[in-house]
Amino acid sequence: MATPISNHRIGAVSALSGVPVSTLRVWETRHAAFAPRKSEGRHRQYSDEDVLRASLIKQLTESGHSISTIAALQGAQLNALLLQQRTAHRLNRPTLAHAAPVTMAVVGVGMAARMESSQMSLGLNDKPIQITEIFEDLNAAHHAPLTSQPLVLLVRVNSLDVIAGRDIQRLVQAHHFQQAIVLYNFGQEPVVATLKLAGVKVRREPVSNAELGELINSVLWMDHTPEVSDFQRNGLVPPRKYSDETLSRVANISSQVLCECPRHVAELITQLASFEQYSPECLTKSTDDAHLHAYLSTVSGSARALFEKALEMVAQHENIPLDAHTTLPYPSA
Repeated sequence: MATPISNHRIGAVSALSGVPVSTLRVWETRHAAFAPRKSEGRHRQYSDEDVLRASLIKQLTESGHSISTIAALQGAQLNALLLQQRTAHRLNRPTLAHAAPVTMAVVGVGMAARMESSQMSLGLNDKPIQITEIFEDLNAAHHAPLTSQPLVLLVRVNSLDVIAGRDIQRLVQAHHFQQAIVLYNFGQEPVVATLKLAGVKVRREPVSNAELGELINSVLWMDHTPEVSDFQRNGLVPPRKYSDETLSRVANISSQVLCECPRHVAELITQLASFEQYSPECLTKSTDDAHLHAYLSTVSGSARALFEKALEMVAQHENIPLDAHTTLPYPSA
């Protein structure tokens, strides 16, 4: 397992967690909540784990927990305690059953801290996120068993290379995540393109809270009408099943039916998939604007998935082979 990053000054920890600097110092000196390393210049340097713990401790103390009883707990223990508290609170308020949270696994303790401390500003009040699993990196996520079955995977990596891309897709398949979001600083374009084709939402940092909230909303259903199909009722948009190459091949196959259904359906899927990807990337001017683009992305994604099912029916009728990409080939390093 990689060594936790320890390069945050106390001011950065305060900004990321929402805890005042003075409070962080009290928690450290009186309750030994943190044990920062010292730089060569004798400055305290806090890790991503410290940022996460500060955010979790803040939420727990605001809910009535004593700092003296939780200061020594690790991030995973604090997160479990917070989940237990939220579950009990939700059970005591049956009228909010329709607003059950969406479960999420997060790779990157810094990203987990950001999610825990910023959910209000992410615009996820109607569909709150519940972080059930936190992993330090992809290697830890690959080897650690899940204590639950989260629906969404959120990954934060510095470098999105061929190995990281392959690990992400294997992680999604191994644990049956229904949606995945990847944020990265540096990446190889073929890897990014391959993940997008697999249905993964990929964005390059920096990503603001508003943009992150829009991105998360784009993988969640914002409208649950009786007309939606079974795969829509789970609240998530299915990933793409067919590549542009497969759709182009189908569109150019000579059909025995006069209406040329294979060509029309394949072209519609291509257009819907393009718009699905474009909507979250479109320039937004406000929170409402961001929510609108997230809604457009979910609508186009669901329509695309419906037409994929229609294409399968047409292909079966016309004896056209389809190549569904459950595991996409990665470019060589």
